[in-house]
Amino acid sequence: MREEILRVQHLTYEYEPGHPAIEDISLSIGKGEKVAVMGANGAGKSTFFLNLNGVLQAEKGEIFYQGRQIGRKDLRNLRRHVGFVFQDADNQMIASTVEAEVAFGPVNLKLSRQEVKERIDQALDYMNLQSYRKRPPHDLSGGEKKRVSIADILAMKTDIILFDEPAAALDPFSAEMLEQVLSDLSKEGKTLLISTHDVDFAYRWAERVLVFDQGKLAADGKTLEIFLQEQVLQQAHLKKPEMLKIYEILLERGMVYEQSYPRYAGELANCLGGTVYGE
Repeated sequence: MREEILRVQHLTYEYEPGHPAIEDISLSIGKGEKVAVMGANGAGKSTFFLNLNGVLQAEKGEIFYQGRQIGRKDLRNLRRHVGFVFQDADNQMIASTVEAEVAFGPVNLKLSRQEVKERIDQALDYMNLQSYRKRPPHDLSGGEKKRVSIADILAMKTDIILFDEPAAALDPFSAEMLEQVLSDLSKEGKTLLISTHDVDFAYRWAERVLVFDQGKLAADGKTLEIFLQEQVLQQAHLKKPEMLKIYEILLERGMVYEQSYPRYAGELANCLGGTVYGE
């Protein structure tokens, strides 16, 4: 069982009195987990993230980071450990150059000039943005802006990163690059929570899925368990992943082994070739 890094208890937030955007959310996140947060538009996913990051402050409930309850005086410290990559990268851009944009967070942490420089270089290298240092971020393409917004958070060296629809409006090449970045971050032990409508991505990437519906946590479980629950998918207006549908069709025809449940094309090929994935 993973060591707990973040926990919320009975979290409720209202934009308007009497109309909770999220209501009575209680869950625990383990260190290094890969979690997909899913649900229809307006289900409460973004509000949930904004509370975890301390941008919004819930009227009811508690947030714990590494076992310590976060009070109002601790919100600044919470933001140092929980980074948030916005869906619309333009909402995150405030500087005149990519270099200055990535430097903003470390500078506000009051780090030494040398430490700031090192963090900028590391983040730009990670996102393959060194050649963009002096360019205005608002002149970049959507995929390039997304890379800069991720570099912003990498430079902060947060333990937890929240991504709100990170692949929205990305071309296939940029989306593939994003998945590689997520894989690399996971290997480094980062805790990743990703809000997404992309069931195929969630199925192949996530270890765990949280399903939100009308501000409430409708389901929480291992990825395969969630996508096998037809009632949960219907309630949250989610489709079954294509790979899972293909597997079930082939299973009916006796062409794959039972209980193999491949997530990738390569795993499906192994099932067809007579090798049960995971053995």
